[in-house]
Amino acid sequence: MTTTGQVLCDLRAATLAATGTPYGLIEDAAIAMQDGRIAWVGKRADLPESYGGFAQVPLGGRLVTPGLIDCHTHIVHGGNRAAEFEMRLNGASYEEVARAGGGIVSTVTATRDAGEDRLLSDALARVDRLIGEGVTTLEIKSGYGLDVETELRMLRVARAVAGNRPVRVRTSFLGAHATPPEFKGRDDAYIDEVAIPALRAAHAAELVDAVDGFCEGIAFSPAQIARVFDAARDLGLPVKLHAEQLSNLGGARLAARRGALSADHLEYLDADGVAAMAEAGTVAVILPGAFYTLRETRMPPVDALREHGVPMALATDCNPGSSPLTSLLLAMNMGCTLFRLTPEEALRGVTVHAARALGLAECGTIAPRQRAELAVWDVDHAAELSYRIGFNPLHARIFGAMP
Repeated sequence: MTTTGQVLCDLRAATLAATGTPYGLIEDAAIAMQDGRIAWVGKRADLPESYGGFAQVPLGGRLVTPGLIDCHTHIVHGGNRAAEFEMRLNGASYEEVARAGGGIVSTVTATRDAGEDRLLSDALARVDRLIGEGVTTLEIKSGYGLDVETELRMLRVARAVAGNRPVRVRTSFLGAHATPPEFKGRDDAYIDEVAIPALRAAHAAELVDAVDGFCEGIAFSPAQIARVFDAARDLGLPVKLHAEQLSNLGGARLAARRGALSADHLEYLDADGVAAMAEAGTVAVILPGAFYTLRETRMPPVDALREHGVPMALATDCNPGSSPLTSLLLAMNMGCTLFRLTPEEALRGVTVHAARALGLAECGTIAPRQRAELAVWDVDHAAELSYRIGFNPLHARIFGAMP
């Protein structure tokens, strides 16, 4: 980066600001960047003279958007579950897969057995795919260790991702993801003896930015999640929740009452849950990769979320079991084709609303004082980012300055 800064010019800026125009689009725009921040954005003809000494970077009329944000991933984990995928397609039941060592237990075992170097190298291979599609920020959860040592190892690796790649990482502690085999039938004991102590240890080591949980019949009850949220509150940490994916236990209402950043999945979300999220300002994170992989048929209530003004984010849910997805562009397409989001809703879902789901105020739009984290695309229209399947039109990714 030069000492004075850069001006990106000859571009179309999809600012996603509330301008009343689709995508907040500015034709023939310019963006001035200085010290890793956006200093000015607007019509190129209106560029203030004070930026005349900045290095000029013409972009040939390309579309510029905020850098993409993947706000829900389990990208740090050991092993994979391709064999389980094949067993299911060959007719094995869930019980048969579990007896063969499949399911989350297999990922827990592989993650516990993996050292930090292996977890990091595997995670970076997945992260590189996201970076290659214009992702500048991602969230990474723990939750496949289910003991204190491995939960902290996962979070250390998540922090190391940002140290090894030009990407912003927010970590979420997900100790309340499942009950490990050694605590089978003793869910409450696991919460008290492992999940909450691991959370406190992670916070003491400055490894955790938010606290998540899985509120579901196959995981934890609202009362059990509430105890984890109590511990998060005592530590001053924001919360979020996997809720209403397979049934309706009222997890979204619990999350909203606790002022959660987001409630995620939401296929079984009811009207009371939607209203509670709207009142609390809790973001709905839609995860079409899991819906697709699990061949679900019940969709999240997108129309009701729209009607109540609940912001909708989109994410990959990258994980080895239910969403082995490392393409946020494909998640955008799935959000449109499976859930009938509009292309503008999809783009907002992986930018401004995804930033809100992570509690971030300095990214997600193109505006002064925002971080200079942008994506430059070889497209004629912003809708192409959701329209194409298996095609990556990224021209350049900007993380503080144009490379």
